[in-house]
Amino acid sequence: MILKVLLIVAIIAVVYFLFIKKKPLNSSKKKDNEKPKTNDMVECATCGTYVSIDDAIISENRYYCCSECVDNK
Repeated sequence: MILKVLLIVAIIAVVYFLFIKKKPLNSSKKKDNEKPKTNDMVECATCGTYVSIDDAIISENRYYCCSECVDNK
């Protein structure tokens, strides 16, 4: 009898965690004011080349791949 009750509770728990429980809303959406992670790629505002956020040059709140692109705004 106890085994049947435990089995039913286990099945309900599995169904709940797999199908009913929803993920937090904030984890899947990236906020606009959130800083990019270090492994993110950004597009150069001048030439459109993608460059790592660590290697990018920031000027006037825009990302550039090199100093030549910054000069050719």
